[in-house]
This record gives sequence, structure tokens and C-alpha cells, in this order.
Amino acid sequence: MEKFAKNHFFMLVEVKIGALIMDPNTNTPIVVLKGIDTETILPIWVGAFEANAIAIEIEKIASQRPLTHDLLKNFILETGFTLLKVVISDLRNNTFYAMIELVNDKKEIMVLDSRPSDAIALALRLNGAIFVEQKVFDVSTETAHSEADSREKTVSPVEEWPDLIS
Repeated sequence: MEKFAKNHFFMLVEVKIGALIMDPNTNTPIVVLKGIDTETILPIWVGAFEANAIAIEIEKIASQRPLTHDLLKNFILETGFTLLKVVISDLRNNTFYAMIELVNDKKEIMVLDSRPSDAIALALRLNGAIFVEQKVFDVSTETAHSEADSREKTVSPVEEWPDLIS
């Protein structure tokens, strides 16, 4: 956690959740982020609990008691912070990284390190904007191309992905 950070200047692409699907090969949930002003997509594999936290908020299902992300939302609001944005900031060794940017009444910005799934679940609860740094799209595309090249060299066929994103 960076306590109070200066503004970061990166090429950010605003995204929305395009789909929440299951990977047909591994049966693992995937949050598919889609550019608001672009056709760019970014699939992020997440755990079942994280996918559930996102799905609950997308579907606006009320729980009897606050869930973890609801608790964090309440804490942020009660301490006088406001969510500026969440940013999917990096992709290293097939692991995505995110930041949650908050601001207090003194206009000080606090940046918290986060898993993308938690940042997305929180952004949904606080009606916050979700961004992806352009370099993450670039690295993701490079990684997908190199994985596709290595799969082509193997004998086993590659399963087709369902066309679920409009």
C-alpha cells in the first residue's frame, strides 16, 4: 500500500464488464473486460469466490449480512474516502495486478494494491470507473500470441472459445 501517492500518468483505457463466463478448458471463471470506447477485450481468470462477489453485485442480489466487499465499501464511505477509480495496472508472469485509488476530503490520494477481482467487485459496489493500463493489453496480446504459437507446435487440438462477447 502506498499511503498517499502522487498522480500516476499512464495511458488508461476505460472498460466495463463485457461478460462473466467459464473457461471451457479449465472450468475456471473469467471476467471479460471490454473497452468502453474501443473493441479491446481483456480476459482475467478469477477464483470462484471472487466471481461470485462480482456476479452478486451485477445481479443486485442483496445478502442478509454484509459480505467482504460490502464491508470494505462501508469502511471506505464511513472514513470519508471516495473511490476515484480502479486500475488493472500490470500483468507479470501470468498474474494481473490492480490498484484501488481513493481520495479523502483533503484531496489526498491513497493507492491500495489489490487483486483485479477485488478491485472490480469494489468498483461495482461504489459505482466506480474501471481502467486498464494500455501496457496490460499489450502484454496480454503478446502472451496470447506466444501461447497460441506454442499450442500450434503441439499435436493436441485447440478448443474453440464460445462467441459470447458482443
